[in-house]
Amino acid sequence: MISRNLGPEFGSAVGILFYLANTVATAMYLVGGVEILLLYIFPWLTIGGVEVQTETGLFGMMSHNLRIYATLLLLLEFCIVAMGVRFVQMLAPVSLVTVIISILACYAGGVEKTLNPNSGQSICLYGEHLLQASVFMPAGADISDMCLYCNASNPEFVSSLGANNWTDSALIECKSGFPGFASDALISNLGSLYPGHDEYLPGKLANRAIEVFQDHSTTFFHLLAIYFPAVTGILTGTNMSGDLKNPGNSIPAGTIAAQLTTSFVYFSLALVFGAAISPELLRDKYGLSLNGGMVVAELAWPSKWVLLVGSFLSTFGAALQCLCSAPRLLQGIAKDDVIPVLGTFAKVTKKNEPFNGLIITTIIAELAILMGAMDSIAAVVDFFFLMCYAFVNLICALHSLLGAPNWRPRYTYYHWSLSLLGAFLCFFIMFSTHWDYAIISCILCAVIYKYVEWKGAKKEWGDGIRGLALSTAQYSLMKIEGEDIHPKNWRPQILILHSMPWTKDLIDMRYLNLINLASQLKAGRGLTIVVSFLRGDPNNTDDQRAAKEIKLRMEFDMKQLRLRGFAKTLIYNEDQITGSLHALIQSVGIGGLRPNTLLLAWPTRKSSTDHEVDSEYKTFCEKIVTGVSNGMCMIVAKGITDFPNNVKLNGTIDVYWIVQDGGLCLLIGFLLKQSKVWRGCKLRVIAVAQAHDNNLKLQADLQAYVYALRIEAKIIIVELADPEISSAAFERTLLMEERTRYMKALRPRPNSLSNAAPPSDSTPDETDGERDDVSEKPALSITSQADKEKLLQSLDRSKVHKMHTAMKLNEVILQNSAESQIVLFNLPKPKHKEGLEDYIHYLEVLSDNVKRVLFVRGTGAEVITASS
Repeated sequence: MISRNLGPEFGSAVGILFYLANTVATAMYLVGGVEILLLYIFPWLTIGGVEVQTETGLFGMMSHNLRIYATLLLLLEFCIVAMGVRFVQMLAPVSLVTVIISILACYAGGVEKTLNPNSGQSICLYGEHLLQASVFMPAGADISDMCLYCNASNPEFVSSLGANNWTDSALIECKSGFPGFASDALISNLGSLYPGHDEYLPGKLANRAIEVFQDHSTTFFHLLAIYFPAVTGILTGTNMSGDLKNPGNSIPAGTIAAQLTTSFVYFSLALVFGAAISPELLRDKYGLSLNGGMVVAELAWPSKWVLLVGSFLSTFGAALQCLCSAPRLLQGIAKDDVIPVLGTFAKVTKKNEPFNGLIITTIIAELAILMGAMDSIAAVVDFFFLMCYAFVNLICALHSLLGAPNWRPRYTYYHWSLSLLGAFLCFFIMFSTHWDYAIISCILCAVIYKYVEWKGAKKEWGDGIRGLALSTAQYSLMKIEGEDIHPKNWRPQILILHSMPWTKDLIDMRYLNLINLASQLKAGRGLTIVVSFLRGDPNNTDDQRAAKEIKLRMEFDMKQLRLRGFAKTLIYNEDQITGSLHALIQSVGIGGLRPNTLLLAWPTRKSSTDHEVDSEYKTFCEKIVTGVSNGMCMIVAKGITDFPNNVKLNGTIDVYWIVQDGGLCLLIGFLLKQSKVWRGCKLRVIAVAQAHDNNLKLQADLQAYVYALRIEAKIIIVELADPEISSAAFERTLLMEERTRYMKALRPRPNSLSNAAPPSDSTPDETDGERDDVSEKPALSITSQADKEKLLQSLDRSKVHKMHTAMKLNEVILQNSAESQIVLFNLPKPKHKEGLEDYIHYLEVLSDNVKRVLFVRGTGAEVITASS
């Protein structure tokens, strides 16, 4: 019930605690039964004699007696439960009948003492001191003759009092300890008295040798912890739901009826005890004033043995029921398969008995018995039950507050505030009785929760915790919807677009390194969405199946790299790439969690056909134009096959400061340095200056700017010489024009997703031809030197100048960053779609022979300031 409503993590945690509650309750009932056995039924069985019965410390002799006899009873019950649940159920009516008879005997005793006030057992007092019967009564004397010995005419009694300086014989009184309902006992008992250790009244030390005293300090909450296990059991009907014909009707009616009945019994018995028993005797925990008799048993009618035998049999039966149900509860938890380590306890015997669970339950119960005292065990049981009840209340309140459509309680008068009050009371009782036990219980619950979250099987039960997460996410998204993000709160929300065919060669390496790079930027604490573009028919079943397999693989890879985010696949026809890109970028994400940064891989030169080269570059260009036009930041990784996975690097991260972009390029370099892969590298900012710039002032300004950003980086100023345009610039521009004409001449052929396969775990062998650089150039279709000169003269001078600048920048980069681990550049804005081929060629020339490159472009909205 809990796991299906609070989720497998909380359900398993609380379920384990509930199992432990039933297991430890077995020990509590057995220890309580042994106390009755040794103190009231067969005191001569006490090892060490009756005189050790007050030695109730951790290593006291009475505690050892409880451990020994409770262990023997536990072994007996283990044998009974091992015989099968049917045999256990045969003994259940015996326990029920004895409980009913014992309760009726208490009522009858109260009435009988009222009708015959002198029929009750007498007690002996000296003033307000309740005396121990063994002090003044001879061994073997009948307890009913107490008043013959408790009087001023008994010289031995008076002398024993005189030895303790109690010389006023007028204070000696022998009176009935059970005056009945007609007396003023109820009024006297209405007040509260909580004596401390070795006290007979609060603040008054007792003479342990002759009067009744308290062996433990008591408070209201201490007594509440002891009494609370008596009112547990409200989930019994729920636990039996599998055996009920109509649980929907039987559980509510039966639970409410049981609650009303037991509440009446508990309240009425409290009134009977308070009205029929004197206050002095009611505080006698071990019945020392009755010569070791049980106080409530002396009240019972017609005989104290009715209550003594009934109490012992009821505790034995209750322990038997707990020992029988706890292994089944453990088996149910193990059967859910959310805690792998419990798998062995899901097995049952041929008779459907969880024998493995019975063994571990018996061992845990034995460990609880070794605690030795029922009061200590009862406190432990309390917390396990209270944790369970608290979370049941939280379930109801959570579903009501969330307004879950599947939450339709039949009870007319239910309100969520009742559940919250119940949960609050549970936690209040826990922390008010034993705050240390409460903290341990909460820590234990948290440990189990995290273990299930980490190692547990994935289950989706439509629980309330996920409903709460959904409502919280909805509220948060609505709150930040439409608001401009302050630069202090800006972080890269990365959208990775991957559009190469999924085969078992180079593509695997490019894809894996791309999401590796995203994981290395996760210090930005932003959202990551990975989208794979797949050519095919969106309505084709085979294409949809292949896309689903690819998505599962992407999710697996992201989990392996601890990259938190989402994976998507988008199937498109060849002529739909532009529209698909625009639709995706405009619609992906929700509210303030829309991606603001596009992460791309530079296209490779090596392909099986010329068309694939053209198609890949065309798609790449579409992504850049679409991303920039939609106001997204851009990160383009060139040389992605050379990017590291988890290998730690040493060296430098060089950020080339060519134009002011708001500091995004510097921020990306800083985020990379936070990753364990790049942490060993030093950050350098290399500013490119013209010959007429004041280099000293530029370096000082940049140093102050970087210091204000709290980023540790070395500032380097390099000059970009601007001599006359070289012949190499003309040659490279001519090559660019030739390649543009060559690519436009290619005719596209339709492709599909039918032969695409999910990526494999194998890593392809890398060759020199797979590098995405400009080493492979189409040959110039020029027949003579005269034609070449003519073409050079006809070139667009602006293009030649741009090519010259790109070549000079490339020379500066190779001079200063040849040994750098990675180089970051500003990505220029593409002017228009017609010149994209030239734009790509400029960037290739700029980054030629540089091993790893990141082109970064900001939008201006993510300005990095000293406050961010």
